[in-house]
Amino acid sequence: MLEMIMKIKGGTKMSKCEVIAIANQKGGVGKTTTTFTLGVALKNLGKKVLLIDADPQGDLTTSMGWHNVDDINNSLATIMDSVMNDKQVNVDNTILHHEEGVDLIPSNLDLATLEVSLVNVMSREYTLKNAIENIKNRYDYILIDCMPSLGMITINALATADKVIIPVESQFLAARGMSHLLNTVLKVRKNINQDLQVGGIVLTMTDARTNLSKNIQEELRDTYGSVFKLFNTTIPNAVKVAEASREGVSILKYDRTSKGAIAYQTLAKEVISDEREKQNANRQYFQTR
Repeated sequence: MLEMIMKIKGGTKMSKCEVIAIANQKGGVGKTTTTFTLGVALKNLGKKVLLIDADPQGDLTTSMGWHNVDDINNSLATIMDSVMNDKQVNVDNTILHHEEGVDLIPSNLDLATLEVSLVNVMSREYTLKNAIENIKNRYDYILIDCMPSLGMITINALATADKVIIPVESQFLAARGMSHLLNTVLKVRKNINQDLQVGGIVLTMTDARTNLSKNIQEELRDTYGSVFKLFNTTIPNAVKVAEASREGVSILKYDRTSKGAIAYQTLAKEVISDEREKQNANRQYFQTR
């Protein structure tokens, strides 16, 4: 029984798979693009990758080429509902295979209905974790595209994740609001997932023609750089990224020589690099809160 509890709480690694939540309660910061493109970039580095669309709007699913999300019969809501109702979970019927070599658990508006139902479910924070536990050994990385809120689905993502990567838009006062997400991470660490770490902060939608991006990066480094990783790679604002999404492919396939493609490939290398010292500082930060 103790072993089972430890597994649910996140105290025992079930596989080599690393689960990363891509989260920020602010919308329009590049979470979906980062999830998709980083996933493909990791695959290009030889990793097996599963993407999970944890947003009822289904933007990740649409960006990957499945445009009629409401016509998808099996989605993230399907497998989470099976867990909630003690039914057999068949994730294989839900997984979609993208042409660029990554897998996807799609989402649609059914997830919004399910989130309301989660309120009355026992161990509701672990519903997503339990839904995917049996397939983690197939992948090196699972990336979860979180919705722009700190509701129950996002809590489920943080309860499932080993780390969270926070995309921050290159705009004035970008660091404001980070405290809300970090407070949520702190609460999840204390009560639900003691192993959750902040994997890093990535600056998105940068414009090399202005000093704004540089100033924001310095602000983030001054505020959080001593305890959290601030990725050296910044993601430029590029029209071709949106063009790629309309085609249902990543910028890495649409235009692999573009600045955006190169940036995400570099970011992927940073993600898989060893950051033990930063992780230790990460733990110390939360232990003092």
